[in-house]
Amino acid sequence: MNSPDGHEQAEAQILAAHDEDVKSALKESRSEPAPPHAPAEQPNALWFVPYLAAIAVCIALYVVLDAHLVPALENNIPFLQRLTTALIIIALVLATQRAVALYLVSQIESAASRYNLIQVLRLVVALLIAFVALSVVVVNWYALFASVGLISLILGLALNQPLTSFFAWIYILVRNPYRVGDRIRIGSITGDVIKVTYIDTTIWEIHGEYLTTDHPTGRIVKFPNSQVFSQPVYNYSWPLFPYIWNELKFYVAYNSDLEYIARVMQEVTEAELGGAMLERVGVYRRLLAETPVDELQVRERPHAFFRVNDNTWLEAIVRYLVHPKESGSVKTLLIGKLLARLNEHPEKVMFPKDNMR
Repeated sequence: MNSPDGHEQAEAQILAAHDEDVKSALKESRSEPAPPHAPAEQPNALWFVPYLAAIAVCIALYVVLDAHLVPALENNIPFLQRLTTALIIIALVLATQRAVALYLVSQIESAASRYNLIQVLRLVVALLIAFVALSVVVVNWYALFASVGLISLILGLALNQPLTSFFAWIYILVRNPYRVGDRIRIGSITGDVIKVTYIDTTIWEIHGEYLTTDHPTGRIVKFPNSQVFSQPVYNYSWPLFPYIWNELKFYVAYNSDLEYIARVMQEVTEAELGGAMLERVGVYRRLLAETPVDELQVRERPHAFFRVNDNTWLEAIVRYLVHPKESGSVKTLLIGKLLARLNEHPEKVMFPKDNMR
């Protein structure tokens, strides 16, 4: 096994030429992460005017009905008064929803928390409006409650899966197996969560069956929330520690200078990631200190090691910590840096070439 041929050297030069572009893109992705959804709505000083107008019209109509000024409606006045009262209450509920969203929820820094609170607020408002609307047509509440048992049985059989998914949505809110913006894997699906509704979750898929890298496929995947009860959820970006360990490997010959290879791989990787990794591992160790997990194998810096492969080559591997959404950019950057350094001494680093495999 001799030094790398011209093709390998050219490949290394091409990769090295793109280092600065990759590094620049990586810094931009770290400094300006994309929000999981659109920015919070800015309050309008006159947002309440339509609600006040609707309430004023309903009050005026109620006064007219109460004064019996329209004889043609005399027989329907009780129903129309209940309807008018319901419309006033609904307008008040909607106005309250808008006020809470504008002045309370919009002030929360976490985009995922804002999204979840808006979903809960919409559900509460929908239930209140449904109750108010029902009160317009229901006079005998005792008869209604007497039939609830039979209705519940029928609905329970017909809506088994949707109801399970709804309760799974509550579980997702309380237990936080994932949030909007997280990168997760559930079953065979991997991607970034872009929406969590009462029934299902929407993911922007990455990898898929057409790609070999962590790049969006362009497809979205919907799955019922009930899957969190039956499938393990792998969260790559949970809030306390949104990082993962990743590995990069090369094949080298047994008679290569393994000490030199390990030193170069650690030096290059640490030069690019060492400072950030040291701080991140500190956070990870503080989290582990609160659990019975053994932390002896958690290293503060990139670590190079070797593994015997099934063929006639050794695997030279470097392990490091990275944000899951930056893993592809970091790996591309490291490949260029590592090849440039390792190819400086071909007599020490012997790569597979030609038909020698």
